[in-house]
Amino acid sequence: QVQLVESGGGLVQPGGSLRLSCVASGSIFSIYVMGWYRQAPGKQRELVAAITSGGSTNYADSVKGRFTISRDNVNTMHLQMNSLKPEDTAVYYCSARRQQSMSITYWGQGTQVTVSS
Repeated sequence: QVQLVESGGGLVQPGGSLRLSCVASGSIFSIYVMGWYRQAPGKQRELVAAITSGGSTNYADSVKGRFTISRDNVNTMHLQMNSLKPEDTAVYYCSARRQQSMSITYWGQGTQVTVSS
């Protein structure tokens, strides 16, 4: 019902910046919350940041002050990542939940972010 496509990942040096984007299609007008998760090798997937349709945001403690989540229209979301650290290296996934069925999470295919000198 909801399809998500991420872009913007890549290789960056410590202290650098990247901007991830996610475009949603399908039943986009029913989306209540969109967010970014990441999964590093050998680690569980963790929530990085989320934003509701009303604009409320939430961040993991590890990224507060460095990352900013935003939505510039109903179906587009961004994650501005500044002051990147090697520990930010992971596959980043866009996610979304519909208000009608909050138990179902939709996922994008993931985009690789590598922070290394």
